[in-house]
Amino acid sequence: MHVRNQPGPEVVAAARAGDQRAVDTLVTGCLPLIYNIVGRALDGHADVDDVVQETMLRVLNGLAGLEDPRRFRSWAVAIAMNQIRERGRTRAAKAVPSPLDENRDTADPGADFVDLAILELRLSGQRREVAEATRWLEDEERELLSLWWLETAGQLTRAETAESMGLSGHHVAVRVQRMKARLEAARMVVRALGARPRCDDLVLLTVEWDGVPGALWRKRLARHVRECPRCAVHQAELLPAEGLLARLALVPLPLALVAWKLIPGAVGAGASAASAAAAAGTGAGTGSGAGAGAGAGAAAPTAGSAALAAKPAALIAAGLLAIGGGAALVHQAPWQSGEHRTTTAPAAEATRTDRPSPAPTPSASPSPSPSPSPSPSAAVSSPAVLARPEPTPTDSGAPSVPAVTGAYGSVVDGPDAAPDPVARPGALPRRTDGGVTMTSFPGKVSGVGGYQIVHRGEWVTVRGTGYLTVRWDLMYGERPGGLTMPSWTGLRGKLFHVGSGGGHRMDDVQPGAGAGHTWQGNPRDGRITLPAGAQTMWREEYFHLDGEVTLHLNETEADYNLDVLPSSWETVTAALAAAPGDDAAGRVRYGTVRDTGDDTAPVPQYLTRSASADPMTVAQRSSVR
Repeated sequence: MHVRNQPGPEVVAAARAGDQRAVDTLVTGCLPLIYNIVGRALDGHADVDDVVQETMLRVLNGLAGLEDPRRFRSWAVAIAMNQIRERGRTRAAKAVPSPLDENRDTADPGADFVDLAILELRLSGQRREVAEATRWLEDEERELLSLWWLETAGQLTRAETAESMGLSGHHVAVRVQRMKARLEAARMVVRALGARPRCDDLVLLTVEWDGVPGALWRKRLARHVRECPRCAVHQAELLPAEGLLARLALVPLPLALVAWKLIPGAVGAGASAASAAAAAGTGAGTGSGAGAGAGAGAAAPTAGSAALAAKPAALIAAGLLAIGGGAALVHQAPWQSGEHRTTTAPAAEATRTDRPSPAPTPSASPSPSPSPSPSPSAAVSSPAVLARPEPTPTDSGAPSVPAVTGAYGSVVDGPDAAPDPVARPGALPRRTDGGVTMTSFPGKVSGVGGYQIVHRGEWVTVRGTGYLTVRWDLMYGERPGGLTMPSWTGLRGKLFHVGSGGGHRMDDVQPGAGAGHTWQGNPRDGRITLPAGAQTMWREEYFHLDGEVTLHLNETEADYNLDVLPSSWETVTAALAAAPGDDAAGRVRYGTVRDTGDDTAPVPQYLTRSASADPMTVAQRSSVR
């Protein structure tokens, strides 16, 4: 089996010798693999990042003890599996967990690894059902699943799987067959539960079910599905899981782990940090486990591990920091280097969980008004704060609210034809890029940074002067039908729609999915339709804000999710220029630039300056002049 995009033994050997570029290449190639193994095995548990970080520390600390560089991948995977099991043993040994431990002991049901995979890999149809079926497996089965999934996707070989587990190939094959049988049973259950109308007997059987997938209910429901003539038809419709997962991409890293790759690890400066980290009890110095991973942590830190030791400092910048009783997520971006200013949210922002308060006298007047005061609340949201280099020496701590000229708002988005998919985009005009801050209700941090809003009534408020990305997911597999567009309210200053990208428009045909399969739906699952006159969205839409605005999700019939992410001119430019041709990533066309560089650039539809407007009734034709 060919394994994609992985560093070879020569890179491993160079990393052992202290070559910093080789260390970075090794981390870049290994970290996504380890994250996907741990994330799927723990199903998005809050401990995933900790286990991944500990694994990577052990990997780089143990490089000196790895005799054969060709065994690096299976050896690193074995360390990851040992850390997964060690985490399970540690939790099981706690007789009386603290309230904090109890909160961390389960994955967020709205943000588990399955949801993340569906969102990031744009899984639909039976691919989506395979991902959802993994929730019904037991912990031990998910550990094996995490390896088999990557093996099927071309990221691991069977030999590497067997070596990392310390088992023979035959033994692994037997265990995989047993796990696959349970996965297939879970797929039948997922399909039967998703059928509309649902089988009456199945409805009665699930009266006492709490809605949480698990092995016990999988057995009960699978027995019914096999024996019920109405439900049994679902088994005949299932395609082989191997074919569905073939060539599937890895789930991208979350921001906290991206930081490991973004911060340069100076070998000399990192050596003392590595020693200090080991002395502080990172656990990197105690080997545990069996098989290929045994004793990996016992080796003395290498030059490579010293380089990596500088990276946990970046995790502090990318992790949750206590601020005024709340929390702020500080994003370390790829274009940050050298000195940079870290912007934090005011304490008042950390307690904001209600909808932005209306201005005293709502008006469509272009005159800016003072920022509305946040309403007090006992609940705490988590403002996403983007750390950015300061482009000017002036820093008042508040977004600038420019005077609105007569030209602004004269051009409003509308329906448009898809551009030539192979036409390269023009240059994106560079606007002031000082960074934006975000607050949200209910404060659900997106797996890709920023915030995710998924239900009607949820919102994200953005402030500052800079770029932001809105990423769309049309969930036609959940609820197709008419889509109620999101709306923007309370605009102070200016908001421009500067570009569209992400690899495809939502009405593009999905490569390899068959006739009639677009990102808006397909003949089997149904389609999501847009209101008359609405502009067809792309996977990603890019905006520039100078002021403040709130984006509302107005879901009614059709199901959709939005990720609202801080961005930059560099990031948007790179995204627009990403070439088509990567079918697995859904990249079928170049992006398109909409910004003209002045006030005649388009503003998005459904935008108003009124802070008290009902988000559901904002006019399609924006009026912000």
